Amino acid sequence: MEGTYIPEPEEELPGLNVSNSQGLLQWISSVDHKQIGILYLFLAVLFLLLGGAAALLMRIQLALPGSTFLSPEMYNQLFTMHGTTMIFLVLTPAILGFSVYIIPLMIGANDLAFPRMNAFGLWITFFGGLLLYFSFLAGGAPDAGWFNYAPLNQRQYSPGPGIDYYCAGLLLVGAGTVGTSINLVVTIIYFRVEGMTLGKMPVFVWMVLINSCLVVGAFPPLNAALSMLLLDRQLQSHFFNLMGGGSPIVWQHLFWSFGHPEVYILILPPFGMLSEVFQVYSRKPIFGYGFVVGSGIAIALLAFGVWVHHMFVTGLGNTVYNFFAASSMLIGVPTGIKIFNWIGTMWGGSLRFTTSMLFAIAFLVEFTIGGLSGVAFAVVPVDWQLTDSYFVVAHLHYVFVGGSLFGILAGLFYWFPKMSGHMISEKLGKWFFWLFTIGFNLTFFVHHILGIKGMPRRVYTYPDISGYSLLNLTSTIGAFLMGFSVLFLLYILRKSVKTGEKAPNDPWDAYTLEWITSSPPALKNFDRLPPVYSLRPLRDLKQSSQLQNHTDGINTNILPSKSDRGGSFEKNDN
Repeated sequence: MEGTYIPEPEEELPGLNVSNSQGLLQWISSVDHKQIGILYLFLAVLFLLLGGAAALLMRIQLALPGSTFLSPEMYNQLFTMHGTTMIFLVLTPAILGFSVYIIPLMIGANDLAFPRMNAFGLWITFFGGLLLYFSFLAGGAPDAGWFNYAPLNQRQYSPGPGIDYYCAGLLLVGAGTVGTSINLVVTIIYFRVEGMTLGKMPVFVWMVLINSCLVVGAFPPLNAALSMLLLDRQLQSHFFNLMGGGSPIVWQHLFWSFGHPEVYILILPPFGMLSEVFQVYSRKPIFGYGFVVGSGIAIALLAFGVWVHHMFVTGLGNTVYNFFAASSMLIGVPTGIKIFNWIGTMWGGSLRFTTSMLFAIAFLVEFTIGGLSGVAFAVVPVDWQLTDSYFVVAHLHYVFVGGSLFGILAGLFYWFPKMSGHMISEKLGKWFFWLFTIGFNLTFFVHHILGIKGMPRRVYTYPDISGYSLLNLTSTIGAFLMGFSVLFLLYILRKSVKTGEKAPNDPWDAYTLEWITSSPPALKNFDRLPPVYSLRPLRDLKQSSQLQNHTDGINTNILPSKSDRGGSFEKNDN
């Protein structure tokens, strides 16, 4: 049909294939949102291997009491770099990768609003990460924990250059993250396909929009704190130096003003991914769409009012504690609403237990455990008893790994056919799921017990008391099982790209617009799109009486011309 866009072979993107030099140069210089999204994911994998290696070295040190495998100084550097890497250079880039890849496809746009800013955000994040890791070669990595508390971050306690690299590297990473988030907000607000009102946006688009606004509000306090710390260390100012009239507690206020919203920055987009996964593999629309979106907005607003949740042992007074204990419990309500929405989506549905769905279901269990332990920390006396113990380590990892990472893995197995053009072996995928899930729970569930028994976190060795040895050895075995499973996942992805079955445009019988285009999408995402009448436009298209006129899932009779971004619809009378 005249006017219908059909990708020519040379216009197709190479998916995940970057094996030749010409292709590598194309990727490095690209401003296409799909290639940049995949590069974000490669960046996350690179730093996952580095951060994971640091974690395994720590677990070797802690496997047995009295170990001398690592020195105290190296252990401090490794646990600092592990936490910083996982938060800023693994989870955040992975979320941005899926966001910049999928969002334009979901809303019917051909790119983000500012393609060059998109590329800038990627590369400044990458070089910020390199700068952070260069500290190992420049005299020592940062060693005061990923939260970098004062006065430990002052030069008299950490005279090496590691903290300076921490500040400079995270300032660059933060600039890239904020820039990309602004880009996503503008794209979602202004470049949606006509007919896709706010009430018809997919849940993932809503969660990315809310999350991007959260990033823009949360990162400035961190950037201000990092800048002031650099001034303290390089120009002898005294923002956080008690001996010079500064206040170490101000660092905690500024850091956690960012740090607690960051928890939700890392979980809201996975919430959106899970919402897409649950409804597609349950063959039902999302249960309580308005509640899912509304609870996401509520989480973002409440996230800025709970930062003292992390400061209950700093002596701020009972009035302050009571307010923030109440707000910390309150924010659990909209989070819990989503859990019931997803259960309601599955209830009575025709469930398909793909690898993606298994990760989504496991998320409900793991994240609920992490959420309940978080509510326990909102009770001030409980917090006093368990703070700075391994119970905190367990809570943190059940939220970030059992929550964010399990959600990301569900999204990876869901969208991988679209991104690569190849299907993943479900048999191998399920092997990976069980290995990773068992390894994760072996590693971190025992940390709850260690924390209750009184083992403090951030210690490089321990005496053989209270069963510490057996529990730590169990955790180390689980950590190596997790590490093996991650390598197994990389093997699965590589094998799928090389020899996997070619993916159709819509392998899951899905509902949203990204499944209309080819797998992988062509350089230009769309030339024509169907009208959007509901939350499930692709399902509407399939059920229309004109389905017989479709080619590759596109009805050429109702697909009017569309501009490169957004565009308008007019009746096509061909």
